[in-house]
Amino acid sequence: MSQFELIITEDYQKKEKLFLKQHRDKLEAYSKTLALLGVNPFYPSLRLHKLQGKLREYYSVSVTMQYRIVIDFMIKDNKIIPLEIGDHSVYK
Repeated sequence: MSQFELIITEDYQKKEKLFLKQHRDKLEAYSKTLALLGVNPFYPSLRLHKLQGKLREYYSVSVTMQYRIVIDFMIKDNKIIPLEIGDHSVYK
């Protein structure tokens, strides 16, 4: 049972669809990442960390060593809103 609510916006759904179209081989890792986020975003393999600079309000988790999901992580409300998905260029 999920302890955290994943809120998938329409904007993120478009980014997700494009990412998975370009990286079909990452579907399993991506699905596992989302499942873990809903249960325990602090799970070690997700490598959850707070971002810096202009993205300092957000966090990042790893799909693989190359690909990341930038999230808005509201701990007090137990809500997670994915914002961006991609390689390290999502930080720019």
